[in-house]
Amino acid sequence: METVQSADGTTIAFDRCGDGPPLILVLGAFCDRSTPRTLADLLAQHFSVYAYDRRGRGASGDTAPYAVEREIEDLAALLAASGGPALVFGHSSGAVLALEAAAQSLPIAKLAVYEPPYIVDDSRNRPFDLENRVRQLIAADRRSDAIEVFLVEGPEVPPDAVAMMKDSPGWPAMEEIAHTLPYDLAVCADQTLPVDRLMKIRTPTLALSGGDSPTWARNSVDAVAATIPNARQLTLVGQTHGVADDVLAPVLVDYFLD
Repeated sequence: METVQSADGTTIAFDRCGDGPPLILVLGAFCDRSTPRTLADLLAQHFSVYAYDRRGRGASGDTAPYAVEREIEDLAALLAASGGPALVFGHSSGAVLALEAAAQSLPIAKLAVYEPPYIVDDSRNRPFDLENRVRQLIAADRRSDAIEVFLVEGPEVPPDAVAMMKDSPGWPAMEEIAHTLPYDLAVCADQTLPVDRLMKIRTPTLALSGGDSPTWARNSVDAVAATIPNARQLTLVGQTHGVADDVLAPVLVDYFLD
């Protein structure tokens, strides 16, 4: 584990593996720097891969009050530590962070994003006051309930699928990191496609979706690709929001080394 200091003094922890052009992985809800270990190992044959704990997770600090801009500063600190410009891959809310960083002209050489959770049409409901309700449940030490509300009303995971997840060995780890769910919700605050900001992006961008992902996720990626100047788009056949590492890795290798 290595660390870097963000602009507000918060310590951000990261792991680095491989050798080659720097590639930073920016992940979404319930993820820490250990989550993409398999993906990082696959990519490390071609890149120096940085996987980090977003603030509030793992070994990273968490300075109050939270603000999305602080997370962009965290990514800026990683870019500086990598000797950037660097390649960046963002998944879900991490994709939103990466897009916002690119819109602010951070030193990103190339960007790939997988299913940023924007709502672009009526294929997904817009949850009411979800961030505040999740905060209240966490404050009441009802982490399991907070996760369930987040999953069902946010990405619209079917309740029966959530029930199966609650019985899985991974649920306690999700509870442990649940206090950062309001951060993910803040990153995706109004969930509307930020057309004006995305149109500012000049970083080469690849927008990815899964062929078996929900309609709203695929439509979001369509809209992102149509908005960012000269963006490319690719659908990974048979994949969902939880894209398989062995499918994703060769796509990223081909794109980033092209």
